[in-house]
Amino acid sequence: MSRHVLVTGGAGFIGSHLVDAYLERGWRVSVVDDLSTGDRGNLNPRTEFYECDIREAPLDKIRPDVINHHAAQMDVRRSVADPVFDADVNVVGGVWLLQKAVELGVKRFIFASTGGAIYGEPLFAPQTEEHPANPLSPYGCAKLAVEHYMNYFRAVHGLRAVALRYANVYGPRQNSKGEAGVVAIFIDKKLRGETATINGDGEQTRDFVYVGDVVAANLAVTDSSDPGPFNVGTGIETSVNELASLLGVKAVHGPSKTGEQRRSVLASNLGRTPLADGLRETLEWFERRKT
Repeated sequence: MSRHVLVTGGAGFIGSHLVDAYLERGWRVSVVDDLSTGDRGNLNPRTEFYECDIREAPLDKIRPDVINHHAAQMDVRRSVADPVFDADVNVVGGVWLLQKAVELGVKRFIFASTGGAIYGEPLFAPQTEEHPANPLSPYGCAKLAVEHYMNYFRAVHGLRAVALRYANVYGPRQNSKGEAGVVAIFIDKKLRGETATINGDGEQTRDFVYVGDVVAANLAVTDSSDPGPFNVGTGIETSVNELASLLGVKAVHGPSKTGEQRRSVLASNLGRTPLADGLRETLEWFERRKT
């Protein structure tokens, strides 16, 4: 009998790619997504789909072997404006899933965490998993809190839980309306013949990791018992100005975003797709969708 994985947020950008990858392995796949940011068009028809909030998911009915938790309130600015809502979704929702995982005897729990938002402005770069955690947003605080709860459930209840700390993920299916999807935003502007706005001088840097490499990291930890956490990035800094140039997008500079992190780059070699190649594949996907 094939193994059974629950992917929360499986109609979203990263989650839908994970769903496809598990199905290609011959796994049974269930998806929980409330479609608040996910797209029904991303859903693979071979999944068992439950349209609901993760806190209302019928886990006793689904009974997965593995939980891959990607559902989240992912807007950093909304977390700043409404930290209580952010904590309710991201912390309470995450802890509820962890508790249910223990009750149901789940064999592996994978959590989509964050690199830059947990570490904050780097004390050294690239930032290793041992870099001090200094989140500067409620979103980062929530991700770190869930990691601490994971440590508790691992130590006290024996749950095989692991956190993957993502850099800036990009690729096909990314939402161009997303708060953090600068690659998708730039491509959307390019295809519309519009001018993009770069916050500040554009010399702020990010570690852009292709979604295919993120999927590969998830599959690797699915098969292991290592507790992590693991950074998932490239170890390469790219400025926003460089990104605009690589994409050939017209851009102007606007005011700096208050509190925006200046640098973010993770010590990781899991992101192996060259940026130019990943951007080309992403652009081609957006072009096909437009036509």
